[in-house]
Amino acid sequence: MLRRTFLGVCATLALTAGTSFAQENQTFYWISHGGPADPVWTYFLQGAEDWAEDTGHTVNTSFHSGDVPSQQEAVRAAIAAGANGICSTSPDPGSMVDVVAEARAAGIPVVNFNTPDSAPDWNAYVGGDLLSVGKSWAQYLVDNGHVKEGDFVWMPVEVPGASYGVEEEKGIATVFEPLGITWEVTDATLDQAEVIQRMTDYITANRDRISAMIGLGDMVTGSVVRVWNQAGLEPGDIPV
Repeated sequence: MLRRTFLGVCATLALTAGTSFAQENQTFYWISHGGPADPVWTYFLQGAEDWAEDTGHTVNTSFHSGDVPSQQEAVRAAIAAGANGICSTSPDPGSMVDVVAEARAAGIPVVNFNTPDSAPDWNAYVGGDLLSVGKSWAQYLVDNGHVKEGDFVWMPVEVPGASYGVEEEKGIATVFEPLGITWEVTDATLDQAEVIQRMTDYITANRDRISAMIGLGDMVTGSVVRVWNQAGLEPGDIPV
């Protein structure tokens, strides 16, 4: 699914740039707020590599591990290099407004993927509606009796304040706030070992008050089995 999503990003960007598969080699830039240690990004990266191989075009990729200035400079570097097109995530809400405007002024199309942000003037967005995703997670917990009025939900995330978690939390809030369900978003970082350690420490210290967990990112959700094992929890002890 993620590989297909990125192939869709490339196709959208190519069409926006007026590129056809028969044209001579052109260069596109794939710019992510994620980290190279995050397993989910290997699927997106594979999509980029497959598209480049299939079309003969060049895709230059970079990870920025939640470093907003670094990601902004990567877009500016792509502009300076005369990119035929750029696809980029949004690391923080509104953080890409200026650089996207600079790219558009230079005649370079920019497609937003994975983390939507309506503030910049993107040519297009390819990905899911994260507000709806967050709402569906919260509604599932309520509808299936996993949480009720007055309960507490733990929400670890790799980068607090990043667009993906912000949008998901907005959706969650629409379900939880009317029921008086409270939650806490905690910083797990983008380092895999640190993710496991921080999550284990948090759940050990707060086990008695946690009614459920919603992981706002893939590294935290992908670490649940190892965290549960380290904390001595059984599957189902805390709904996830």
